[in-house]
Amino acid sequence: MAEAHTKHHDYHLVEPSPWPLTGSISAFVLAVGAIMWFHDGPPWVAVAGMLGVLVTMAFWWRDVIREAHAGDHTPVVQLHLRYGMILFIASEVMFFVAWFWAFFDAALFPAAVHNLGDTNNVIGMVERNALTGGQWPPKPSEAFQKTFNPWELPLVNTLILLTSGTTVTWAHHSLLKGNRKGLIWGLVLTILLGISFTMLQAYEYAHAGFNFAGHIYGATFFMATGFHGAHVIIGTIFLTVMLFRALKGHFTPKQHFGFEAAAWYWHFVDVVWLFLFTCIYVWFA
Repeated sequence: MAEAHTKHHDYHLVEPSPWPLTGSISAFVLAVGAIMWFHDGPPWVAVAGMLGVLVTMAFWWRDVIREAHAGDHTPVVQLHLRYGMILFIASEVMFFVAWFWAFFDAALFPAAVHNLGDTNNVIGMVERNALTGGQWPPKPSEAFQKTFNPWELPLVNTLILLTSGTTVTWAHHSLLKGNRKGLIWGLVLTILLGISFTMLQAYEYAHAGFNFAGHIYGATFFMATGFHGAHVIIGTIFLTVMLFRALKGHFTPKQHFGFEAAAWYWHFVDVVWLFLFTCIYVWFA
């Protein structure tokens, strides 16, 4: 009888879990609530959905950590977890491709004419000349004064993120060598650099010469850089959780997928910023 329940494979069959169901329901409530909010509806539906998503994430990842400590994450399972993280980052890449596409479409074709309706609907015609003056960056106006100087705060933020990439790599190499002190200090420095980046970008936004609403440059700029800023905040939280786990001694040189996933995510954030700085701040400034 005991032989029938013995596992003869390297895969882990998870126990029944409520989190896929609660996550799906919460995501649906969040989406519906956000749409209602955008149409002047009450914000509490979206807030309830967001809280449900956050609770699901916290408890689901708690269960995954418990599985790792129980020995369920065999080398094969760890490999597949890495595949999952790679696919997730690939989906994030395509997410940012959309915002780069929007920015480049406006930048490369500042005088384009777009038809919002059918071919016979003259009212649906939109000429970007009226919005950009036929050039990019757009001609100065009441809604658009100037772009950022890329060699001031944007350059400082670039150096901060590049430095954070080296500190998280230092932490990773320290972990592989069993150097717990180097792991912790590398994470602490990376988190502090991430917080510094966010604070400087908030200061930069507060002194922008254009707004998000009412202008095509502001809309494309803030959507691209704003979502990157959100990813920096998420990555900082991710690394902070890894710091607490490192302080508790959760990681070993052979089993540390959680930290590895956080490091990959942070490097992805760094690379996206390099493209943003090069294209949006320098090239089209």
